[in-house]
Amino acid sequence: MELEPPIAPQMPTERIHHGDIVVDPYEWLRDKSDPAVIAHLEAENAYTEQETSHLATLRQQIFDEIKSRTLETDLSVPVRQGQWWYYTRTFEGKQYGVHCRAPISGPDDWAPPTITEGDDGLIGEQVLLDDNAEAEGHDFYSLGSFDVSDDGSLLLYGVDVEGDERYTLRIRKLGEVAEDHPAASVEIGDDLPDVIEGTGHGALFSPDGRWVFYTTVDEAWRPDTVWRHAVGSDSSADVSVFHEPDERFFVGAGLTRSRKYLVIELGSNTTSEAWTLDAENPEGEFTVVWPRREGVEYEIEHAVVDGEQRLLIVHNDQAPNFELVSVSADDPQGERRVLMAHRDDIRLEGVDAFSDHIVVEYRRDGLTRVAIATSGERKLREIDFDEPLFTAGVGSNPEWHQPVVRLGYTSFVTPSTVYDYVIDTGELRMLKRQPVLGGYDPSLFEQRREWAEADDGTMIPISLVYRADLVTPGTPAPMLLYGYGAYEHSIDPGFSVARLSLLDRGMIFAIAHVRGGGELGRHWYEQGKLMHKKNTFLDFIACAQHLIDEDYTSPDRLVAEGRSAGGLLMGAIANKAPGLFAGILAGVPFVDALTTILDPSLPLTVIEWEEWGDPLHSPEAYAYMKSYSPYENVREQQYPRILAVTSLNDTRVYYVEPAKWVAKLRTVGADALLKTEMAAGHGGVSGRYRAWEEHAFDYAWIIDVAGAHPSSEGREVMASETSLG
Repeated sequence: MELEPPIAPQMPTERIHHGDIVVDPYEWLRDKSDPAVIAHLEAENAYTEQETSHLATLRQQIFDEIKSRTLETDLSVPVRQGQWWYYTRTFEGKQYGVHCRAPISGPDDWAPPTITEGDDGLIGEQVLLDDNAEAEGHDFYSLGSFDVSDDGSLLLYGVDVEGDERYTLRIRKLGEVAEDHPAASVEIGDDLPDVIEGTGHGALFSPDGRWVFYTTVDEAWRPDTVWRHAVGSDSSADVSVFHEPDERFFVGAGLTRSRKYLVIELGSNTTSEAWTLDAENPEGEFTVVWPRREGVEYEIEHAVVDGEQRLLIVHNDQAPNFELVSVSADDPQGERRVLMAHRDDIRLEGVDAFSDHIVVEYRRDGLTRVAIATSGERKLREIDFDEPLFTAGVGSNPEWHQPVVRLGYTSFVTPSTVYDYVIDTGELRMLKRQPVLGGYDPSLFEQRREWAEADDGTMIPISLVYRADLVTPGTPAPMLLYGYGAYEHSIDPGFSVARLSLLDRGMIFAIAHVRGGGELGRHWYEQGKLMHKKNTFLDFIACAQHLIDEDYTSPDRLVAEGRSAGGLLMGAIANKAPGLFAGILAGVPFVDALTTILDPSLPLTVIEWEEWGDPLHSPEAYAYMKSYSPYENVREQQYPRILAVTSLNDTRVYYVEPAKWVAKLRTVGADALLKTEMAAGHGGVSGRYRAWEEHAFDYAWIIDVAGAHPSSEGREVMASETSLG
């Protein structure tokens, strides 16, 4: 029997703010403990499966393509820490990774070991944590903390099996410990009795391995408290060492690379604060570096300069694009020495300090850059890359004394690549490039940048990639246009094995670098938030129109995609410019933004007021948000085909937002589908094979809507025949 589109019952709920009365017929869907809500979501899933059943063969093809291109049994490039190389292995048929280590050969061993074909593993390999074993019996699994004590004897790990980003911490004995250590009586390979429930991610050991620092979250899912736990004790005796009552601030704990300072970092969307404690005294009191000042953001690193203990601080105090200064570690509020002054054309993003050099990351011309300076030369050396579009950044470098810097690099056409940059010689030594099986040929692909003019004259960059042998300039091709545009988060060019299944079918993939992101500096972000938020939507529309005008694509072949805050973008353009798009894919979409931001009891709402505005207290912010919030603005018009994908246990964007949105879209006759993962979080399903299945589902829908050829092999044959004819 063919299913009809599920029609959600209307149960009006009234809300009044600033004299405005809103009657919401679908707010009842928020209560996932109500069997009727679950029944509705399951009905939506059944309907979506029916409406996409004709794509089952294509989905399987795409899944098989991803799988066939992936080296399933592999290992990451080992990272040296202490006396060990640490790395993660994957095995064919296994959903998750296996975390391992192998001993270094000596103090001068900086060449990461490799496994050759036929090897069972590295010499002396130890398995620390097998995520497959930990995930057994669970529909969802996520590792949120993974830290090894400085002496290598203990592992701290935190696991979430619900998708709600609350982790259970445990401690595993890896090696011998001192006789007076609480783990002395535990067998190597066994867990200590310590179990700490409901923690945030990112827990860590103190350098002496006798204490654990971790965070917990409040009812709004905000990490608000840092705790100290004595290894071998009951968690009921844990001590709160820092609590942040201001609901705008997230709290985290960490260590400087030098292992000299424990650091508590606090951050809202506009303001930062850091506290430090000498790591040799983990039971001491933390002291503030710079007291918070509204609108001032900063982050710190410890460095030794000419024998003096210093803190390096990247900040935006009177420096919108940030600058780098050095202050005395003993008197951080004293004299500031400017190391890298503010520049309008460079957005400084971070600094990494080592015993005798620093590494700086920044953006110029919309692309990421990395530069290095040694203590001897004091002048930055920028590392050159020869592609027009790329993403480069600092990788994992846990050691304070090291002669190399681990870097990561990728582009639309270059698979993820790991380098070691040799400080003394400037050599960029490639350690590994992500293998792509099946004869991948990067020369077939072209990547380029276009610029679209927005309504206010601002030029918006667009990054594109496509197969040059399958796309003819001037002939509209099927296209996927991706966008985000919030939180100063940049969407940078990067390689994707899964995306090859689109490109091999003659599709163009493009990223619209809209305002609200951080690609072109802090001003780019400022112009796409608060009372300027509509620029994000207008920029995306301008990019779509430009690509149509330049004959890259056409409205009947263009699909838009965005996730989370990018899902808000998708909902807004669906309302404002539906005629430009054949389809819109919205992942975990923030489409009921006004309802969420009006309720401070909901997770993460208060901190979001600095990003979107405070509609609860400001009539102006209320009116502005109501004018663009997707759910509020659904109206009678011809919508493109819409697919909304969400997760039942998402704590960042509740499933109820797309559920309400799709229900309302149905009332105006829109072809809208809702797919809810019933055991997943904000990042979707867990496990690589499940993730590939999710990619295949989305991509099959995109290919169908865009009218691309369903078979990559058939598309190549057609292109070949055309060129011969």
